[in-house]
Amino acid sequence: MNTCENIAYTCLRKPCELGQGGRIAYKWIHNDLSDSQYTYEMIDQASNRFAQVLKSLGIKKGERVSVYLPKSPELIECFFGILKNEAVSCILFSTFGESALYDRLSDSQTRFVVTRLSLLKRIRKALEEGPTNLQAILVTDLEEHQDDFVLSLPALLSTASGSFDFPAQVDAETPAFIQYTSGSTGKPKGALHVHSASTSMVASFKEVFHLEESDRYWCTADPAWITGLVYGVIAPLVTLTDQVQFGGNFNAESWLGILQQEQVNVWYTAPTALRMLMQEEEALFRQYDYSLLKRMYSVGEPLNPEVYHWGKKVFGVDIYDNWFQSETGSIMITNQPGLAVKPGSMGKPLSYIEACILDEQMQPAPVRQQGFLCLKKGWPSMFRTYINKEDLYREKFNGDFYISGDLAYRDEDGYFWYVSRSDDVINTAGHLVGPFEVESALLEIEEVVDVAVIGVPDPILHEKIIAFLCLKKGCEWSRALELKCRVNISNKVSTTATPQEYHLVDRIPKNKSGKILRRVLKAWYEGKDPGDLSTMEEA
Repeated sequence: MNTCENIAYTCLRKPCELGQGGRIAYKWIHNDLSDSQYTYEMIDQASNRFAQVLKSLGIKKGERVSVYLPKSPELIECFFGILKNEAVSCILFSTFGESALYDRLSDSQTRFVVTRLSLLKRIRKALEEGPTNLQAILVTDLEEHQDDFVLSLPALLSTASGSFDFPAQVDAETPAFIQYTSGSTGKPKGALHVHSASTSMVASFKEVFHLEESDRYWCTADPAWITGLVYGVIAPLVTLTDQVQFGGNFNAESWLGILQQEQVNVWYTAPTALRMLMQEEEALFRQYDYSLLKRMYSVGEPLNPEVYHWGKKVFGVDIYDNWFQSETGSIMITNQPGLAVKPGSMGKPLSYIEACILDEQMQPAPVRQQGFLCLKKGWPSMFRTYINKEDLYREKFNGDFYISGDLAYRDEDGYFWYVSRSDDVINTAGHLVGPFEVESALLEIEEVVDVAVIGVPDPILHEKIIAFLCLKKGCEWSRALELKCRVNISNKVSTTATPQEYHLVDRIPKNKSGKILRRVLKAWYEGKDPGDLSTMEEA
């Protein structure tokens, strides 16, 4: 049997055994900018107590536990407690609405979900949509059990031990966590990752970020996003990185204040955040000192050349953009120190990654010819399947190559350049949104008889969501109806998935098999020729 270290052991218990238990694992900055410090021993013991709670509730190896919490120390402690039981973690964005929640809770066959009182109502609404395997809801800020189904996590933790025995070594293919990504025409897909994935997570962290022992690091991503989990939790803990975590939402003054106050040396964020910062007055940036900042990194969407040049001017450092996906589990292609930056480029593959551009016949494409961005399979953090969607998983591979779903090209110097998605998934503010979920939520509105959703370029969000609606006869568009649409999407899917614009049309362009012709909608929106309409159904 091929074995590896349990991720929880590598991140927490091992450092404690090596005498690093009293070392600060991260400094947590709260929304009001107060802070708390957490040592490896503190996190290890807190996750032990949660692991004990799960064991007392009967959790078994391979069963799923979802964490539906805002970014917080409790979220991280729950994640490791799940892994110590060799159960499977599924961290969900706290912005998810009831339908998005139900899809993920039911698809993952979650047995227990951890949440806060403020989110409990949303879970209850989600459970009205159909049956699930959910056995109990564990609420982090509930003093007493409501009943046998809604339990007080503090009450359960009060009798749990701070020690927990679990195997340091596990089978390398032991499932560790599920990362959900959106589908273009159906339900979201859960990419399954295993414990041996930490090998390439840590290797990529070292190769890309070039951190020195004295460096202070800050990754702004939420752990519900693969970036936040891998490069904000797992890799920094394994490497004993001095890091800060911020639990608040984006705020220019707060972020700039943290950079200065915490003397951040290496900063990992998203292009959308940088574009939002670009909207601030120049005078704001002159109020802060960034002299200790060495490098910036970005991920989640292409970094526009103008944002790169703005960032270098304002912060005085290079911004190294990189590319990876929920499915790849860790960075695949990157800009990094020692490699000249070509603004707008994804950079080059890591030393142990083989990337290529393949044409529609799955043959190597010439230099500068657009094609499918593919990776030779076999790296440790490659996802092992889509939960309950093995057929879709197989479609992601052609022989030895993983087909990313992104279109790109390679230049004569070996740099890769992102072009677009090859499917209909919308990349808005670094989050992948499937049009199907948004369309389903809009069709629940009684005034709406048909709908189609597309993504179009946006200077801040990278892509903004546009909805085209057909209304019932006699219905008129109004501010009240728009608000009704927005609220339902926010409640059912996510605040991230709310369209920025709504357009009324007489009909939705579809082909003869009923598939929405999104290219036609994009052409209409942009005032361009829609091209060949021979496949469109007759009016």
